[in-house]
Amino acid sequence: MSKYKNFLAFDLGASNGRAILGRFDGKRMIMEELHRFENHYIEMNGVFYWDTPYLFDQLKQGLLAFRQGGYGELTAFGIDTWGVDYGLLDKNGHLAGVPRSYRLGTQEDVDAVKAQIPADVLYTRSGIDTGLTFNTLYQLYRRKREGDSALEIADTMLLTPDLLGYFLTGAKGTEYTIATTTQLYDPVKKDWDWETIRQLGLPEHIFTKIDKTGTVRGYLRQEICEELGINPAAFVAVGSHDTASSVAAIPGTGSFAFCSSGTWSLVGVETDTPVLTQEAAEAGFSNEGTIQGGFRPLRNIVGMWIIQECRRDWKKQGKDLSWDDIVREASQAAPFRSIIDTDSPEFYAGGNMENKIREYCKKTGQPEPETVGQVARCFYESLALKYRNVLENLETMKGQRIDSLNIVGGGCQNRLLNQMAADAMDRDVITGPVEGAALGNLLTQAMAMGDITNLEELRQVVRNSESVEVWHPNHTDNWDEAYGKLLKLIK
Repeated sequence: MSKYKNFLAFDLGASNGRAILGRFDGKRMIMEELHRFENHYIEMNGVFYWDTPYLFDQLKQGLLAFRQGGYGELTAFGIDTWGVDYGLLDKNGHLAGVPRSYRLGTQEDVDAVKAQIPADVLYTRSGIDTGLTFNTLYQLYRRKREGDSALEIADTMLLTPDLLGYFLTGAKGTEYTIATTTQLYDPVKKDWDWETIRQLGLPEHIFTKIDKTGTVRGYLRQEICEELGINPAAFVAVGSHDTASSVAAIPGTGSFAFCSSGTWSLVGVETDTPVLTQEAAEAGFSNEGTIQGGFRPLRNIVGMWIIQECRRDWKKQGKDLSWDDIVREASQAAPFRSIIDTDSPEFYAGGNMENKIREYCKKTGQPEPETVGQVARCFYESLALKYRNVLENLETMKGQRIDSLNIVGGGCQNRLLNQMAADAMDRDVITGPVEGAALGNLLTQAMAMGDITNLEELRQVVRNSESVEVWHPNHTDNWDEAYGKLLKLIK
């Protein structure tokens, strides 16, 4: 009999997805990527959609890759994705329309809700930044205002990881951490925010029960087992918001903040209770859930999305640049030439990103970046400075100095940005694990199956399994001067 138990993590981001095998011997989780695929929203007739049938098929390809690898039986699997997006099911359990992408959100959607419920009341009820146009609350109310036929016939709403899990198992439910991203969860009552749901006239019956993280929700459907030649593995509702899984896998100690770095950068701390103060609301903090049932007061920062979009622009221009190429060009460009507020609204939507950066710099009286290196340098320095801004807000909120920032996720592979972050903040930056969301996903499965007892033991397994790198700051007055420029741009 094998000494390993096999777990499979499906880790889906807004730009790509992975199926990662975890082989657990009780002390270490050994990870192996089995399948990788692209993921992009699709625009049709002015609406942005996710290709859900394609994503479902890619999950099956991941299961098939496990079976073909000859690893034996699969103990369990879990799915984590980006937050806020969802699908609607009709009374027969079929999709009621194509699931929409959060990229559709507009300020008009926010204003329509705030015309019914004041912003301070919304924040007190949910603990989620009320200015984020993409929140599930705003998405649903938009459909309500439009008289959307899919919403009218919907029997169930399932957030993206729960929706994909339903298609694999037939089991419906909403996992805690993904529920907290919606702006429709009450962190005090620990249930859906029924008051807001009723006040806006949203259909109450579409909301399912909320499962604790680590619940075994169901098992692979028999038809899928027969099709793929695989055993009926357990489906664990892991920290299905990818950031929750990433934070679970942070091996940090002492007073640290976390940053889950990918398309978005999410920077925050862990707390047992939500922070619902006016100061937290004004600083744009959201209280999202942890796998242990607590909270992550954090800021959603536009992250690698900007440079990802620039890279697409450059590819259309015939410049097929690798990420290493882009970092090399940035490292050779002059420092502190131009700074942007990465959270300025024009950077949220895709397309023509390089020109958006130039226009922003022109509008704010700064030199326009012309070359690939200048554009990339502008972005990386601006993001590092944004990390400093959020860290200082966190310290004020926490009333305590934060000694280090732990960065996990794909973005922590950018060595130039890691050093810039340490220099900008004048704090140590600790990077790793790269596949933080997948590792947290896998270890939560192991905890659900009784192989790990608690979060402390889980994080010890992380330390046993993954090495980290420490970046010490080389802080100069130039960073302070650039930070002053960012503060003026934010105001």
